[in-house]
Amino acid sequence: MKKTIFVIVIIIISIFVYINVNAEVIIPGDAIRVRVVPNSNSVLDQNMKEKVKNYVSNYMTLKLDGVVDVDKAKDIIEDSQDELNRDIKKMFEDNDYDMDFTINFGKNHFPNKSYKGVIYNEGEYESLVVYIGEAQGDNWWCVLFPPLCLLEADSNDTGEVEYKSLVLEVINKIF
Repeated sequence: MKKTIFVIVIIIISIFVYINVNAEVIIPGDAIRVRVVPNSNSVLDQNMKEKVKNYVSNYMTLKLDGVVDVDKAKDIIEDSQDELNRDIKKMFEDNDYDMDFTINFGKNHFPNKSYKGVIYNEGEYESLVVYIGEAQGDNWWCVLFPPLCLLEADSNDTGEVEYKSLVLEVINKIF
């Protein structure tokens, strides 16, 4: 009897875990995206893209901390553009990186994108985009608000996700 109950519980838990692990991450319609498009795919340009990405991620995470209203988030992003411009310009100077850049906040074109196995359609999306130089390199993108992916894992994180189930832990204690 215990074995039958155990097998049934394991089947139910397996179905639950399968559904949750394979759940799609859906970007809300009123989300604000962020994108950094480097000059090219050269090592130098991609390294600078990473520096800009890290700066923008950290800066905007702090600025939008606790914000739950999309209109408030838009106001904060709009008000932050001068500081973003100044700091990215200084970053380029500090790294002897002689490249122009533009920052655009508003409707920007995004090609088809894939995030965690979900394809997001090409289109015009509310976004903050940093275009560097010719903007022909492989870009980084994320969802700025709500912060679906800005809270990057720390450098010691392997990227692996550990799933735990309270039900499974209880079953393990029983058996």
